[in-house]
Amino acid sequence: MSARERPLLVIPGDDPVQIAGSPRLDTLGEHYEIRLFDNRPADDSEKVQRAAGATAMINSRGAVTWPGEVLRQLPELKFISTCGIGTDSIDLVACGELGITVSNIPGRTAPVVAEHAFALMLAISRKTSYFTEAIKRNDWHQVLSTSLAGKTLGVIGTGNIGTEMIRLSRAFGMEVMAWTFHPDAEKAARMGFRYVERDELFAGSDVVSLHVKLTDDSRHLVSSRELSLMPAGSLLVNTARGAVLDTEALVEALDSGHLGGAALDVYETEPLEADHPLTRCRHVVLTPHCADQTPEGNDLLNLGATENAITFLSGQPQNIVS
Repeated sequence: MSARERPLLVIPGDDPVQIAGSPRLDTLGEHYEIRLFDNRPADDSEKVQRAAGATAMINSRGAVTWPGEVLRQLPELKFISTCGIGTDSIDLVACGELGITVSNIPGRTAPVVAEHAFALMLAISRKTSYFTEAIKRNDWHQVLSTSLAGKTLGVIGTGNIGTEMIRLSRAFGMEVMAWTFHPDAEKAARMGFRYVERDELFAGSDVVSLHVKLTDDSRHLVSSRELSLMPAGSLLVNTARGAVLDTEALVEALDSGHLGGAALDVYETEPLEADHPLTRCRHVVLTPHCADQTPEGNDLLNLGATENAITFLSGQPQNIVS
């Protein structure tokens, strides 16, 4: 197929770099004319300019959002793939109305993300960030930290990532209970955890880890009420989506001393503002939405997006969410 015959695929804001320089672009180039932008569009008008004439799009960064009013100005656009499992950056209702197929990448980087969530749990339980900052200030002192073996982990959401988190935690000697929108009794029996009601999970967990996608049903799923149910000194980990957790309620629980600490990779507003209240909380570990950002993780995501785009072009789209 000549370059002039190939449909246009746009990567509208590859910042920070996700797919630029990847050998997966060569594969895509066999099927599409590629137009890649290495910085984020400044506004909705620039999004329209960048995506004009495109049949397909790989939205490599979820920070670049696609509301309905933008999508309606792109009549030739027929396909969007994310570079991850989350689709909250895209107006799926508008895509359904406009006939735009949306695909995501479920499950491929679940072990990579769960490893990061587990690392966050270890970091906050053993206060590694707190001690590091103290030593850098020449403040050599010791306070008690938390040993996780034998403790109870409450997992909210038992999809691919939540399941991997359970596997790691069970191997570490933790007891696990879980709550999810769609419980799987066979999985629970096979992996050695139990499903409980949501209030029981919060009340009985030494650590709670969040692994649900962001929907209308999960927005602020964890707020003041749920945090108040958690035992004094317990810990919270969030690698799901920022808005699953009520940030204001979390800061209050940390400032009051009710929670012993929190470890977060996602935030209600990203990037996190320099003077955000979370940055002054003592026992927090903060990472910049990078749970799947390893060379292996990046390549798995790039491969998934490439396969999504090619299968769409062949008339057999995969991983369809809208």
